Amino acid sequence: MHDFPLYFELGWQHICDWQGYDHILFVTALCGVYLLTDWRKVLILVTAFTIGHTITLALSALNLIHINTSLIEFLIPVTIVITSLINILKKKRSPGTIRTTYILALFFGLIHGLGFSNYLKSLLGKSTNITAQLFAFNLGLEFGQVLIVLSILTVSFILLNIIKIQRREWTLFLSSAIFGIALIMCIERFALIHFR
Repeated sequence: MHDFPLYFELGWQHICDWQGYDHILFVTALCGVYLLTDWRKVLILVTAFTIGHTITLALSALNLIHINTSLIEFLIPVTIVITSLINILKKKRSPGTIRTTYILALFFGLIHGLGFSNYLKSLLGKSTNITAQLFAFNLGLEFGQVLIVLSILTVSFILLNIIKIQRREWTLFLSSAIFGIALIMCIERFALIHFR
């Protein structure tokens, strides 16, 4: 497929684009409270998010579901606010908390997939056979997501193990900063929702 490199590149550039930083904020809130030694937990979390956004990305790009775009643009920062708030409120991560986080990552992935699909549909135009492009774009998204997760875990490692910041302090700082940014996004985007 000659379009594969193009759509793969568009996928990873889309998720790593600082102008659409809401997805970066979500992945940071989701994974930034973990350590490099928690890589299995992070892998399961990212996989749950991936499954969620792959489902809705495919369904929406293939025009099988239609959701109000302005509502999705509002719900994306809501997912960031909730994820950050969970990080702030939970002092210890019990197995039950971790399971809940996996379920939320899957559910929130469904919402983010709808956000990705709007961008993908604008690229595809009126194309009808989009399976190969959809696959390449999704792989690109995953590649970009892995880059973000590795960057976050590396920064956490440096701060916690070399600079010796307390893990709880780092969690509170990171999650509170992301919470504040996402809350402002929620307020701004709520005013833009067009109910039909």
